[in-house]
Amino acid sequence: MNHERNECPVPPRKKKTEPADMKQILWQAADKLRGSLDAAAYKHFVLGLVFLKYVSAAMSEKRAQLEVELREEGGWSEEDILVTLEERREYTGAGIFYVPPTARWEAVLERAGTTVEGQTVGEAIDAAMLAIEAQNPALKKTLPKIYASGRVDEERLVGLIRLLDRLAFQEQLGDDGRRKGARDIMGEVYEYFLAEFALKEGRKGGEYFTPESVVQLLVEVLEPQPGERVYDPACGSGGMFVQAEKFIESHGGNPLNVAVYGQELNQTTWQLAHMNLAIHGVEANLGDEPADTFRNDQHPALKADVVMANPPFNISDWGGEMLGMDKRWVYGAPPVGNANYAWLQHMISKLAPSGRAGVVLANGSMSSKQSGEGDIRRGMVEDDLVMCMIALPGQLFRSTQIPACLWFLAEGKGRHSGWVRGRKGEVLFIDAREFGVMKNRTLRELTPEEIVGRIGDVVRAWRGVEGAAPYADVPGFCASVGVDTIAEHDFVLTPGRYVGTAEAEVDPDAEPVEAKIARLTALLREQFAESERLAKVVDEQLGRV
Repeated sequence: MNHERNECPVPPRKKKTEPADMKQILWQAADKLRGSLDAAAYKHFVLGLVFLKYVSAAMSEKRAQLEVELREEGGWSEEDILVTLEERREYTGAGIFYVPPTARWEAVLERAGTTVEGQTVGEAIDAAMLAIEAQNPALKKTLPKIYASGRVDEERLVGLIRLLDRLAFQEQLGDDGRRKGARDIMGEVYEYFLAEFALKEGRKGGEYFTPESVVQLLVEVLEPQPGERVYDPACGSGGMFVQAEKFIESHGGNPLNVAVYGQELNQTTWQLAHMNLAIHGVEANLGDEPADTFRNDQHPALKADVVMANPPFNISDWGGEMLGMDKRWVYGAPPVGNANYAWLQHMISKLAPSGRAGVVLANGSMSSKQSGEGDIRRGMVEDDLVMCMIALPGQLFRSTQIPACLWFLAEGKGRHSGWVRGRKGEVLFIDAREFGVMKNRTLRELTPEEIVGRIGDVVRAWRGVEGAAPYADVPGFCASVGVDTIAEHDFVLTPGRYVGTAEAEVDPDAEPVEAKIARLTALLREQFAESERLAKVVDEQLGRV
């Protein structure tokens, strides 16, 4: 094949750009390149290239480190060094994907700046994705091969490649004092882009992205530990797993020492999850293929220590009519018109003897009674599976205006592991409907202080965690309630029914109640007397007329 190269100018790279600034710059520029393609389709073009940029940068970082080590060791010829630097096991053994030379970002960038007869830029990118998958079995069938589809023209593809090349990967010192390498910086950018695409897509974006503050709250309450098995049956883009590993790392544990299992129905979202987790260094088993959790469970024998999920709210077309006698329906068959209690019972079936689960569901799940849902809820409460219920504030979700809540379940509460101590037959109710701050005109988010300092601390106190403050009910916020009281409320689990109202603040300078009553009584009598006097005056005037 004859390769004719017509050089096109490539803009000079910036030596360094702060990630906080770069995320916004990249997003704004990428959004302008979108053209007529909607955000739902365009995100795969962008995020696939972001992933390619990352794996190349991560390998380059490791390659530079390896070269320094070889030269310092001595005794290596230049040829041997070059051969060793291209040995695949040197990278895969360190948890880094090996990228063949022709598939690296530099090769794609060079291709975007030239004209090669017989091969488009899109075809070159697709070939790079195939080459990376061939060298890394964990990525098989997960990378997008869509760049030669013609849905984004060559000019926009070239603009996108040049734009993403502006992201610098020099090791930097983060706000928390921890050094950030390629993985940390790229992870931040990827998460930012996922969030922005979800915002652009509105309701549809919520299918793969759960607001970060909601995920953080789930993780804060569930407290995943090193060595545990974590499962998400509706994993979307994998944000639950990323936050779980961040929690473990922030508490001094090894984030790599956790087994992650997930499942996702949508093919492109399944691919997003693989790329997101790979960028964050999370090894996960997301099943052999995208599949329906109810009808094609990819982890049938799994018993998990931690289950957390944000399944789609109130879905009616979940195939319940084909699963009427399923062994998971221990507390009763869920209605075919609503999957909420199917999700809850599926997650219960996945719990290890001392496992716990956190689930985001619509508020209606706490009180609904149609088609046997009330009976299912009653069975779960009477079996002491329900640990905590949290009512969330509105406007947390981009995808829906339906009010949401968090269910926390614990298998063997008070009987096995001691994860919840001394609370057998009790449920903790938390009303957080007034929490959060407005991030923008339409979107609210929970603050770190609310997540950790208020809700997290209350749950730990209630659980009896060593070193935690003693638990006490707080009117209007939290209450620990026994099953008998819940039964009196017909097993409705809405926190507002149990926490009561907040106590009014007492003003030390306010008038004592007794004195106030006496003063107002005297004033009322004076007004009655004045009213009688005025009535007589009016009567006299009318008599004269």
